[in-house]
Amino acid sequence: MSDVRARPHAIGSPMDRIDGAQKVTGTATYAYEWPVEHAVYLYPLQSTIAAGRITSVDTAEAEAEPGVLTVLTHLNAPSLTRPDDPELAVLQTDEVAWRGQFTGAVVAETLEAARAAAGLVRFGYAPREHDVVLRADRDDLRKPEHAAQFGSAPGDLQDGSPADSLLGDADAALDSAPVRLDATYTTPMYHNNPMEPHTAVVSWDDGALTVYCSTQGSSFSQMLIAGVLGLPPDRVRVISPHVGGGFGSKVYPHSYAVLAAMAARTVRRPVKFALTRQQMFALVGYRPASIQRIRLAADGDGRLTAIAHEVAEQTAKAKGYADQVAVCTRLMYTAPHRRTTHRLAPLDIPVPTIMRAPGEGQGMFALESAMDEMALACGMDPVEFRIRNEPEVHPESGLPFSSRHLVACLREGARRAGWERRDPAPRARRDGRWLLGSGVAASTYPSPRLPGSSATIRVTPDGHHRVLIAAADLGTGTWTTLTQIAADALGVPVEQVEVRIGDTALPPASVAGFSSGISSWGSSICAAAMRLRQVLESDHGGTVPAQGLEVTADMPANPDEDRYAMHSFGAQFAEVRVDRDTGEVRVARLLGMFDVGRVINPKTVRSQLMGGMTQGMSMALYEHSVLDPRFGHVVNHDFGQYHIAANADVHAVEAHWVHERDPHTNAMGSKGAGEVGIVGTAAAIANAVYHATGIRVRDLPITLDKLLP
Repeated sequence: MSDVRARPHAIGSPMDRIDGAQKVTGTATYAYEWPVEHAVYLYPLQSTIAAGRITSVDTAEAEAEPGVLTVLTHLNAPSLTRPDDPELAVLQTDEVAWRGQFTGAVVAETLEAARAAAGLVRFGYAPREHDVVLRADRDDLRKPEHAAQFGSAPGDLQDGSPADSLLGDADAALDSAPVRLDATYTTPMYHNNPMEPHTAVVSWDDGALTVYCSTQGSSFSQMLIAGVLGLPPDRVRVISPHVGGGFGSKVYPHSYAVLAAMAARTVRRPVKFALTRQQMFALVGYRPASIQRIRLAADGDGRLTAIAHEVAEQTAKAKGYADQVAVCTRLMYTAPHRRTTHRLAPLDIPVPTIMRAPGEGQGMFALESAMDEMALACGMDPVEFRIRNEPEVHPESGLPFSSRHLVACLREGARRAGWERRDPAPRARRDGRWLLGSGVAASTYPSPRLPGSSATIRVTPDGHHRVLIAAADLGTGTWTTLTQIAADALGVPVEQVEVRIGDTALPPASVAGFSSGISSWGSSICAAAMRLRQVLESDHGGTVPAQGLEVTADMPANPDEDRYAMHSFGAQFAEVRVDRDTGEVRVARLLGMFDVGRVINPKTVRSQLMGGMTQGMSMALYEHSVLDPRFGHVVNHDFGQYHIAANADVHAVEAHWVHERDPHTNAMGSKGAGEVGIVGTAAAIANAVYHATGIRVRDLPITLDKLLP
């Protein structure tokens, strides 16, 4: 594989964010802030039943309100060309598939008028009995059958992996092993809750649609929005240069953008629409709840002989979705007998979606908690138990890893965390009324490339290089890291590089998700840089012509893609303090040691890893979407009740990495860093809580009621 040029070493430098000044001065334009002339405002109507149909609609009082331009419902909404997608095909039927589903929209001259009029619309319903409770003993659990959006086949999970895997005879090995574990772990619904809410500003001009929206992939949004509206993709422009977080919820374009486009076409004015925090809990996805049974078997030397990981997770009846919860178990530890299964419970609930480290976030909590329990059952140190069961190749596919430095992460992380000073006995250390404990967990996440990216580079005689690609920056540092990659690939200082992203008028780009962005977009930029150098040398004698020069290149194929298993790894160490009287848990220290390949920018990578660990702490201790089975909706649907780790909850958080380049993932030698940080953190905290208290919590979040007698 070709390599980026070594000079002048922009890669590896802790360069300040190029967009930093815009962010702190408020001049970075987010979706809802784009100025459009004569804009009107949309406020949505939502179902108040969890399942059934609409029997009547009365909009007369709302339509009579001053400033109201229209009230859209299924009775008068424009027809869409893809009514088969119940999430995107809004207002196309009287059927209600979940509570909070769009049933209409009020468009008015002001947001206040639209919201007031929305309260005057009356719907009649014929509800049917709804079912919203996930249980592992349901008789309707089914193997995933939907085809995921990124090209997987029926029966696959959302990442394209098969739903089940089987090697050897796990049941027989479990029955005969001298040391066994059989435990069930649960994770609740989690909602992404990015700082910037989901929003869209849309306008029509001569049959063409412009959409300013908060998206993790403008090109992908363009394709799906165009398909639903029956437009050629080149008649839809999606603009999204700055995104205020997403955590996966902004990968797929949701119904709000389609609804805004329908409204704008109806009133023939630009429409602004921003979801409230409460509305987001029903309309833009969430991490589905899971019930996971893990069985482990080991011999007398602490070597695993069997691993079985069985998952039941919730999905929506309206539209299937399946996280790859047990896929991480297929690659983490060696054992000759193995089985993983995924089963879905179709419920009358909103459609789940990707949330940071989808699948691995839930699955590694269960697996790494079980590994901690098994280490104790074998009488081994939890770090050494993991190292003893380290595989030489992928345990199920047999492929070598492109790079795997998990043992180094465990060893160095243990050294930095002072693990050797740890008394292994639970409830052995105290500081006054505080019980002290420490725990460890491993983490992993794939490092893929996604198809569909191209890059254009324009160079002028004065040496200015403009790099164009419709990539997304969610606050992760894309503006900066792509500039560094381009500078090294072109062999010029970063001051001579200008990057443009976040607009479908630019060459297409894959979504910012699955820890794939930098690998996909950076590979495309490197290919374009190589093409530019070739054209300069072959056609222009190395001199830029007076009119400048422009080249475009697609992301090149990776010849190693099918020959190696490509994953990031890490080890998280947690120190906790638990109040023996109240059960309050405080995380005094989080330390992560990661294997993420060559680091493009230490400053932005550290930010990503620390953010992931903080989100993992929030997952472990606070976050829990509470679904009321009587009505089918999440009751704690705001920041007053859906608790997220705040500054006061976060104490010492450290992110470190091994300085090893991956020779097979891409031209930069990097691996994904955006998601691996969250993956092992919840388990490390749960293991530390057990060490502090002697109480094993297998059901997240770890709330004080689970730690009190």
